[in-house]
Amino acid sequence: MKIMKFGGTSVGKPERMHQVKDLITRESGRKIVVLSALSGTTNALVGIGDALAEGKKDLAKERIDALHEHYLTFYKELLKTEASQKKAEKIIKEHFEFLNIILKISFNEAINRDILAQGELLSTKLFYTLLEEQDIQAIFLPALEFMSIDEKSEPELSKISERLKAILQNYSKDSIFITQGYICKNHRNEVDNLKRGGSDYTASLIGAAINASVVEIWTDIDGMHNNDPRIVDQTRPIAQLSFDEAAELAYFGAKILHPASIWPAQTYNVPVKLLNTMQPEAAGTTITEKETGQGVKAIAAKDGIIAIKIKSSRMLLAYGFLRKVFEIFEKYTTPIDMITTSEVAVSVTIDDDTYLKAIIAELEKFGNVELDYKQSIICVAGNLIAESKGVIKEVMDALVDYPLRMVSYGGSRHNVSILVDTKYKNQALQSLNDGLFQW
Repeated sequence: MKIMKFGGTSVGKPERMHQVKDLITRESGRKIVVLSALSGTTNALVGIGDALAEGKKDLAKERIDALHEHYLTFYKELLKTEASQKKAEKIIKEHFEFLNIILKISFNEAINRDILAQGELLSTKLFYTLLEEQDIQAIFLPALEFMSIDEKSEPELSKISERLKAILQNYSKDSIFITQGYICKNHRNEVDNLKRGGSDYTASLIGAAINASVVEIWTDIDGMHNNDPRIVDQTRPIAQLSFDEAAELAYFGAKILHPASIWPAQTYNVPVKLLNTMQPEAAGTTITEKETGQGVKAIAAKDGIIAIKIKSSRMLLAYGFLRKVFEIFEKYTTPIDMITTSEVAVSVTIDDDTYLKAIIAELEKFGNVELDYKQSIICVAGNLIAESKGVIKEVMDALVDYPLRMVSYGGSRHNVSILVDTKYKNQALQSLNDGLFQW
């Protein structure tokens, strides 16, 4: 069975939703189609929730009405028959009545999660209506019936697998299933989600749960490029990546793939393909357990990084010092991306400032704490690059004109990470592209 996930831009316009319809029907065989919300919808829903959280119900109402108008225009361009349009109108009416009812009740986090779920529910129902209009046989498969997370917000993969297999066994081998990305139920049986970008995660979890033949991630770019094509001139798609290489690039900023989506596929050895909805003939990128070649394959960058330096000549070499430092970040559930140490200081980076004040207050017990905001991590990734002769020299030569805040080399066999001030990021990416890739 194949899993086909389509992102917001792939379903964000009526004509693109028709393209998706053509893609899922061009080959026979069983498949599960995972859809994101229409592009812009999740951001709009976040805005509605933010307004309600601030007690600004008039602003929330304006945002609900604006989003409603968008959908009223969308379905009229998507569907042709009067019967189908009436179905779509009813679907939209139900969901926006729900959003308007929320204006009249007390707002809380559970309600906010319900708000955020509306995007995927709308996109899948409208797409399913399109398939019905075109006489394409499909089964509507609500994600809330099988996708769940535990009290730590971790997917319950064994339960997901059990529920999904029980549902799928009732249908033929050529069935097409339509389901939502992103949304799930939590351990309290409330509507929840897999966080932003979670539709990729949904697809990978489904692929792992049923041991799919492949997970296809369809976006608006022809595979993962060797650098960020929005910033850098002369980038190219990468034909083949290993799971380890893709995981490094996704975590450190490659926007085409959600970082969490790698581990389920890797754990159950399900190939992942990154493909372009607008250019379906393009080869894209295939991600498998196979490692090919040696050396630099791609570069990615992650913004919004904060560097924290703890300087203490008295404490740093003391037994247990680093453990105590790391326990503070663990206490506040704040992951660390990079680490460097010297005889008198340790520097770490984080991308989540939710508990920053509390973390700093506890770190100051150990010594002087310095913060650098607006930093970017640049990840240079490839198979065994930490063991490849000359790679670190080539990286440093390419970055000779920029001040480097931190360098992590050897922590992973597959990447070299560099921390720079974000104001230098774009130029640094172009310099690395020019210095490391010869076209």
